Amino acid sequence: MTTGDPGVEAVLPPLVAAQHRAMPFNRLTDCGMDPADARRLLADTTAGIPWQDAAATIADVQLERARSAEAAGHSTTARQASRFASAALMFGQMAYQSDTPEKRELYARHTAATAALAPGVERVEVTHRDGVLGGWLCLPAGTPRATVIVWGGLSGWGAAYLPVADAYTTRGLACLLAEGPGQGESRLRHGLYVDEHVTDGFARFVDLVEADPRLGGAIGVQGVSFGGLFAAHLAAADPRVGAVVVNGAPAVPTVPEFRTAREQMAAVVGTDDLDRVAEVMDALRFDPDKHRITCPLLLLHGVRDPLARYEGQEPFLRAADPATSTVRIWPDGEHTLYNHATERDALTGDWFTDHLTGQGTPKR
Repeated sequence: MTTGDPGVEAVLPPLVAAQHRAMPFNRLTDCGMDPADARRLLADTTAGIPWQDAAATIADVQLERARSAEAAGHSTTARQASRFASAALMFGQMAYQSDTPEKRELYARHTAATAALAPGVERVEVTHRDGVLGGWLCLPAGTPRATVIVWGGLSGWGAAYLPVADAYTTRGLACLLAEGPGQGESRLRHGLYVDEHVTDGFARFVDLVEADPRLGGAIGVQGVSFGGLFAAHLAAADPRVGAVVVNGAPAVPTVPEFRTAREQMAAVVGTDDLDRVAEVMDALRFDPDKHRITCPLLLLHGVRDPLARYEGQEPFLRAADPATSTVRIWPDGEHTLYNHATERDALTGDWFTDHLTGQGTPKR
């Protein structure tokens, strides 16, 4: 395989090739990396530097830039550099499929870099079982018109979606970037994993929003990649969800064929027992005959998505009311529409605004 970095042609070792497939340039920039940093990461790993080391070095440069800018009184530049560092560290930890000490350290550094974005990005936590679920709350100027809770899937979590939050807060919506069971600090620090009752964990973020006096109005949820399955389940189970976006999710999850993907899913479930992993995946199957989505649904799909085929997402549509469900398809769309990020976020931001604040009418 050759690197996905534009203008670079090189045959890559299998591990590096897999990393470039999982984290191509479009995904790196979609989740907030400086485009120059994204190109450097792909070039450095093509040249033989281990992915995690290359990402950490990029983050170190941005963190030093942030410190220098802060010392000079340039807080805007400092925040920008901290945000680029946060994104680099998010991708750095993705080099590890299982929860190694190195992965935990990189994610902790990512969390610290994201915390430096306060007060514009606020850390929030809510108890669940014997642990704590965390997230990042982004508020608009003025009183929020509604709130959208966004989460990722198996590898990209929480602050990976700060660009999505930007699109929502500029439209007057509050945005809570959730790290649910099996994700982020909720998993790596507090030991909360995905199981048959994972929906209960994601419902705790709805509780958190309802308990915050700053957040009024309706509540929407959005799941990216595998997280779209959790979003659909929550929308079907919890009448407090006023609208739901599913982006690139399987309705019938299975244990992946490839070793690295299996390791990633096992880490999310918190066990190396593949029979147990398969048991959890079978329990999370979304059956439209059992799970009905009564709130408006927006399904996003990219035809070039190798991970989520359209037919694999049709159960979500069959579970919803045709009068209030919408499908948007990009013929050249990659997984979760990395390559249409700005248009995608504008579309979902406007759609949530229309459906959560009572503007416009559902498409028919």
